[in-house]
Amino acid sequence: MKPPSVKLPIIKIFVLLFIAILYAESFFSSNSIFKLKPCPTNSPKPKSNYNKTQEVVPVPNASLWFSDGFVYEPEECDFANGKWVFNSSIKPLYSDTSCPYISRPYSCVKNGRVDSEYLYWQWQPEDCSLPKFNPELALKKLRGKRLLFVGDSLQKSQWESFVCMVEWIIPENQKSMKRGTHSVFKVKEYNATIEFYWAPMLVESNTEFFTIRDPKKQIVKIDAIMDRARNWTGVDILVFNTYVWWMSDIKVKALWGSFANGEEGYEELDTQIAYSLGLRTWANWVDSTVDPNKTRVFFTTMSPTHTRSADWGKKDGIKCFNETKPITKKNHWGTGYNKGMMSVLEKVVKKMKIPVKFINITQISEYRIDAHSSVYTETEGKLLTEEEKANPKNADCIHWCLPGVPDTWNQIFLTML
Repeated sequence: MKPPSVKLPIIKIFVLLFIAILYAESFFSSNSIFKLKPCPTNSPKPKSNYNKTQEVVPVPNASLWFSDGFVYEPEECDFANGKWVFNSSIKPLYSDTSCPYISRPYSCVKNGRVDSEYLYWQWQPEDCSLPKFNPELALKKLRGKRLLFVGDSLQKSQWESFVCMVEWIIPENQKSMKRGTHSVFKVKEYNATIEFYWAPMLVESNTEFFTIRDPKKQIVKIDAIMDRARNWTGVDILVFNTYVWWMSDIKVKALWGSFANGEEGYEELDTQIAYSLGLRTWANWVDSTVDPNKTRVFFTTMSPTHTRSADWGKKDGIKCFNETKPITKKNHWGTGYNKGMMSVLEKVVKKMKIPVKFINITQISEYRIDAHSSVYTETEGKLLTEEEKANPKNADCIHWCLPGVPDTWNQIFLTML
C-alpha cells in the first residue's frame, strides 16, 4: 500500500484560508453606503407597527421600544431599502409651534404651509421594522454623554429635529439652550448635551460665515481643520456631514496655507478631487484624535436636492413647488445627488483606522419631493412675501420642513445607537 498522502490536509488548509479571507472581506465591507447586509430571510418578519397610533406621551418602560417580541439586530437590516407608507393616525412628537428650537427656514407651518399630508408618511424598511423614536430611551442612551452634530444647515436641521423629539418630556427647569457657531442644548437631569457645530465643509472656507456670500468667490483651505476640530474633542458621539457646500460649482478653489495670501496660491480642482482631499484631512483628524473606546463616530450621507422636476416625470413643473406626495417608483434616483461623491466618501472611510458608521439617508430622502421647505421659508433672513411664494423659482428644494424627513433620519440614528 502507498503511504497516506499529505497533500490533502494542505489543500484543505488553503481552502479554509481562502474562505476565511472571503468572510473577512465581506465583514469589513459591511460599512458600504451601497451594500448593507440584508435582513436574514429565515428570520420571522416582525409585525408592522404602522397601523398603530403613535402616542405623544412619555414611554415609561424602555422595553416598549421594541414591538411584538422582535429581537432587533441593527446590523442585519438595510434601512435604505423600503418604501414610504401613508398613515393618517401618526401623531408627530412635536410641531413647529410646540418646539421653540426650530429655525425659521424649517418652520413651514408657521411660514404659511397649509397642506399637512407630508407629515403622515412613515418609512417602512422592506425586511424589518424600524422602531419608533422613544424620547425617554434616547435620553437614557445619552446619560452623562455629549452628542455633537457637525456640518452644514442640513445637519443643523437633523440636530434641531433630535432636540425637538426629546425636549418635550423634559421639565422646563431641567433644560437650556445656547445658540451660536457651537450651539448646546443641555439636559440637566441626565447630565447630557445635544450639540451642533457649524462647519459646512468640515475644513475651513472663506464663505462659511457668510462674510463672502458669492459661491463663485469661495476658497477652501483644504488642509486646515484644527481651528474647528478642537471644539469636537472629548465628545462621546460625533455625527458628521458635508456635501452640498462642495457642489456650488464644477471646480473648487483649493488653497494650501494661509488665507492671508488672499486669492493668491489657490488651485482649481475637480469637485470630487477637492472633496476627497477635504475628507482626508477630516479622516486624519479622526484617526489621530478619536479614542474608539470612548467615542462613537457617525456620518450622515448626502441629503438629495429636488430642483429638476423632470427627474420625476413633470417636465412642465418647476423644482419641488406644490409637490404634496412622495415618489413611489422603487429605487428612484434623480439628478439631485452625486454617486461619484458618495463613492469618494466611502473610499475615504474604508481606509480609516477608526470605525465610522453611515447613517444612510440618501435613498429614503430621494423619494420625498413633497417635504422640502419650498416657498415656506426665508431668504437672507426675511420670510418670503405672498408674491414671492407664488413664484415657483423661489422654492427651497434643498432643506426640509420640521417636523418632517429629518425625524426619520434620527429614528434610524437612534436605532443604530
